[in-house]
Amino acid sequence: MNSTELANLIFPNAKEISYYEEKYKTRDLSEGALVTRYAPSPTGFNHIGGVMQAMIAQKLAKQTGGKYIVRIEDTDQKREVENAAEQIMQNLKDFDLLPDESIWQEGQYGPYKQSQRAEIYQAYAKSLIEKGLAYPCFCSSEDLEQIRTNQESAKERTGYYGKWTKCRNMPIDMAADKIKAGEPYIIRFKSPGNPEKKIKHKDAIKGNIDLPENDQDIVIIKSDGLPTFHFAHAVDDHLMGVNLVNRSDEWIPSVPLHLQLFYTLGFKSPKYAHTAPMMKMEGESRRKLSKRKDPEANAGYYREIGVPKEAVKEYLMNIANSNFEMWRKQNPDKPMDEFPFDLKKMGVAGALFDLVKMLDVAKNVISRYSAQEVYDEAYDWAKEYDEELLQLLENKEYSLKVLGIERGNAKPRKDIAKWSDLKNAISYMYEFDKENTHFEYQKITDPAEIDKIVKMYFEKYYDPKDDKQTWFDKMKDLAEELGYSREVKEYKANPDAYRGHVGDISTVIRVKLTGRCQTPDLYEIMQVLGKEEILRRI
Repeated sequence: MNSTELANLIFPNAKEISYYEEKYKTRDLSEGALVTRYAPSPTGFNHIGGVMQAMIAQKLAKQTGGKYIVRIEDTDQKREVENAAEQIMQNLKDFDLLPDESIWQEGQYGPYKQSQRAEIYQAYAKSLIEKGLAYPCFCSSEDLEQIRTNQESAKERTGYYGKWTKCRNMPIDMAADKIKAGEPYIIRFKSPGNPEKKIKHKDAIKGNIDLPENDQDIVIIKSDGLPTFHFAHAVDDHLMGVNLVNRSDEWIPSVPLHLQLFYTLGFKSPKYAHTAPMMKMEGESRRKLSKRKDPEANAGYYREIGVPKEAVKEYLMNIANSNFEMWRKQNPDKPMDEFPFDLKKMGVAGALFDLVKMLDVAKNVISRYSAQEVYDEAYDWAKEYDEELLQLLENKEYSLKVLGIERGNAKPRKDIAKWSDLKNAISYMYEFDKENTHFEYQKITDPAEIDKIVKMYFEKYYDPKDDKQTWFDKMKDLAEELGYSREVKEYKANPDAYRGHVGDISTVIRVKLTGRCQTPDLYEIMQVLGKEEILRRI
């Protein structure tokens, strides 16, 4: 028996690889267009680092006129979590990161789930066996454990390579007899590598890297007929036309193997861009942001607490490209899509993930929203997470006025970082306990003085038709009449001459109407509340 006959024995129904080369034709794209992919495994929730990988893949494809693919790598079916693939896709949708092609947007290069592509991988594995570049391996788990024990005793590196490859040089007839006898087996790649030699690899982020050649005879087809990740990704990236792979730098040690697979299969390898992992401080040391330890590692966490997707993505872009923060300051009103992303500006070391910083970014993002945008997103979030906020927002016309306070001007309010903050931030505009006598009034605390200020203001000065400047001038007039300075700077220059300043007076009115010392613009609040509600509150 020869190698072709052995290949036919193992994969009798596999098509010729020419069939797939013809079926998945080269993409018709302009020069320089990047075909990128995000390739998650459905073994749990989507990590926030995965969101950044998807965002980078989408960004690079869009700005070069290419294509962005999402491929579900589900060949490790023992670890697969039920519905995880759908949850990953939904999570991408939540962040506006749906691709051009995926299990949700089928294209001509599908299927986009590896478990549905088994016949394709078997065809390429069969071709390697025919060429003597792959072989069946009958080693049991006990055999492999014995090899490992022997390697450790000999103080040699572990793995299936060189003199330790028990089945590599097995005669073809013997292998065929074992297969016919029903012995279980897998298919291994016959590595041509020599670890004494180095490969030179230019990473799009890390730069030039020297790594030892791969000499491991890795498994390419498992006993269940499905491929390993290493083999499947090479076949898929080739057939789908992927020419740039951005992935975590934990894959750097696999680069020699992956390049070797591409070369042996006769494929042109994609460029690799290995991104550093997100880090977190734990005491005095850094560690990777952990799915197991850190709730903020879960990409779904941000929807739960109500951080807008734009804020999450802007924060991730801050991590990805150090010049984004300055670009955003210079272009506050431009969509993030216009930012020219550059892989060369990505950091080599892992950036610290800072939730506080993300929430600061979120405050800026929400400050740029219109009242309608705030309402729409907050209402959508409240339907799922906050019944009380939803009830407040049911009065849409009034809510839009409330949410419009200090919005759309030169210095918009920045007191909201997430939708879970909103109820507390606006509740006083809807519900007010006027019987509460325990308000904190800051400087002016004498009840008689407070009553005097409120009585005089609303009997002598208040007019709901006043414009803002007139309103403020009247507040100054009231301050002066009661012995307070008209300007804060006057009081600071000569504090003994006054009982306080106009800010103290306005604080009394503010607390009397809202129950709070800190609120957005008081004039705008009073305009929204209206005369009837204001008089009811005092």
